[in-house]
Amino acid sequence: MKISEMLLPEFDQEMANTRKTLERIPEDKFGWKPHPKSSPAGALGTHIADMTGWAVDTMTKDSFDVAPPGQEHHPNPPAATRKELLERFDQGVSKARAALAAGSDETYMGPWSLLAGGKVIMTMPRVSVVRSFVLNHVIHHRAQLGVYLRLNDVPVPSIYGPSADEGGMM
Repeated sequence: MKISEMLLPEFDQEMANTRKTLERIPEDKFGWKPHPKSSPAGALGTHIADMTGWAVDTMTKDSFDVAPPGQEHHPNPPAATRKELLERFDQGVSKARAALAAGSDETYMGPWSLLAGGKVIMTMPRVSVVRSFVLNHVIHHRAQLGVYLRLNDVPVPSIYGPSADEGGMM
C-alpha cells in the first residue's frame, strides 16, 4: 500500500472533525480569548484553517523559512466571519488533499526542512512532517478550540466518540 493511501483516510477524518469544530465558533465570540496570552477565537480558527496549506508546501517544496532573512512576516488576517473561515478551510483542505494524494512514496520519504532566518531548525522525512507539523498540529489547536467552545457554553462536537454535549456518557 502506498503512503498516500494510508495517510488520506486519517487526513479526511481529522479534517471533517476539524470542520465540525470550526463551524461552532460563534461570530460574536471571534474576539474572545480565555487569557491575555491566548489567541482570540477567530484568530485561532483562522490559524487552523490556514495550516492546511502547510501540507501543500511540505509536499511541493524542500523547505520553509518561518522568518526569511530580509523579509517582513505578514500573517494572513483573521477571518471576519464564520463563512469566510469555513471557505478558507475548505479551500485549504481541497488543495492539501490533492497534494497528499499526488505524492509518491519517494516524495513522502524525501527530506524536508524547517528554517528560521535561513538556519535549519530541523529536517525530517515529509511523511513525518505531514503527520506532526500538519495533522497533529491541527489536532492540537482543534482541542484548544474545544476548550474555547466549552468555556462559552457552546456545544462541543463529537470527535472520536460522543461528547458530553452530543449524547456522551462521560
